[in-house]
Amino acid sequence: MINEGAKRYSEMTKEELQQEIAVLAEKARKAEQMGMVNEYAVYERKIAMARAYMLNPADFRPGEIYEIEGAPGEYFKVRYLKGVFAWGWRWKGTGEEEALPISLLRRPVREES
Repeated sequence: MINEGAKRYSEMTKEELQQEIAVLAEKARKAEQMGMVNEYAVYERKIAMARAYMLNPADFRPGEIYEIEGAPGEYFKVRYLKGVFAWGWRWKGTGEEEALPISLLRRPVREES
């Protein structure tokens, strides 16, 4: 695996990130087949992080509400961005602020004024 040499995702090229994602996806598939739920979840989070570094944070805007990938019917309102993380809260959630990798946000649902 590429990232075992301690190279950060932020230091990788797009090609290296794509290769890393392919390796992680294969490991996730194998973990899922073996019923290793926790290990599968770890790989899925790593994939989300690597994918976040392939996106442009400027494409995500504070005040917009996005659907959360992998959580049908759950939405996230962005308060601000820091790096590849969107900080805000889940729409109709507890109201607690949290951060999500921007790769988990799908097209804006609506923008509040």
